[in-house]
Amino acid sequence: MNGLSKGQRNASEAAWVDVDEGGADQRIDNFLTRILKGVPKSHLYRLLRTGQVRVNSRRVDAAYRVQIGDRVRIPPVRTARRLGSLEQRRPAAPLLAQRVLLEDDWLIAIDKPAGLAVHGGSGISRGVIEQLRAERPQQRFLELVHRLDRETSGVLLVAKKRSALIALQDQLREGAVDKRYLVLATGHWQARRREVQLALRKSVTAQGERRVSVDREGQAAHTIFTLREKFAEYALLEAQLLTGRTHQIRVHLAHLGCPVAQDDKYGDFARNRAMAREGLKRMFLHAARLEFTHPARSERIAVEAPLPPDLAGFLDRLRAQAAA
Repeated sequence: MNGLSKGQRNASEAAWVDVDEGGADQRIDNFLTRILKGVPKSHLYRLLRTGQVRVNSRRVDAAYRVQIGDRVRIPPVRTARRLGSLEQRRPAAPLLAQRVLLEDDWLIAIDKPAGLAVHGGSGISRGVIEQLRAERPQQRFLELVHRLDRETSGVLLVAKKRSALIALQDQLREGAVDKRYLVLATGHWQARRREVQLALRKSVTAQGERRVSVDREGQAAHTIFTLREKFAEYALLEAQLLTGRTHQIRVHLAHLGCPVAQDDKYGDFARNRAMAREGLKRMFLHAARLEFTHPARSERIAVEAPLPPDLAGFLDRLRAQAAA
């Protein structure tokens, strides 16, 4: 994606952006999000509806996918941080630079910290993908391959080429990616291994909160839980996701009566308060391992993220209590 044309960088003027390989096949609304930093999506949709954004001098809707060679008209938007030349963009503070687990010309695997959303929106100005783009202004293409909940830590894949993005997302859809999480379940877990196949349905409450529940009419969801370590009132489990539904591990465990420790949506709220006093301040869910076929080579790649200090420290306290 090229910068604004010379002489068209004045905030009072419309600008034209030529689409290159870095932007090809993106929806126009996502393309605009990357150019007009900080502008709400509702405003971008308004610009599209009113014809202020045009592609090759024609009106398009939000679902249009830009192609190499398209010329996109960007109207003047005062609240936007306009896209200048790549050389003029200043890198952000390197929040993620030390969290790279694996990188090559095709992808980046990051150990995402808990508390950081994967993308901005809903009051969050910058997520992982926005932060990564800000840290690497010379990188022409960076897109999330998949997502993790804001409070979930661990392995997150980002594609550096559109072909890598498509190949990896195809693997996810086909179940060819081996996803393993470490999760601390509350209550009295008994099974050494338990296979759970419970369909999940998404809904929105009257207050606008997104919820997921077990429902036979929902989407198929398949999780295999394996016991790693047992404590008096907790169990450390490895969860293998055979499908990738929203909140899948959390809802499956809550339905079984053993919710994730410190889950503020589906958990045991009284126990959560007690755990906070004992030192666990956030949800104990960590994307520990991801195995996939490299998008440019036939070899299988396995990426692992160590358990973060806050979660490892809580486990150590449980072990010390058990030993005592």
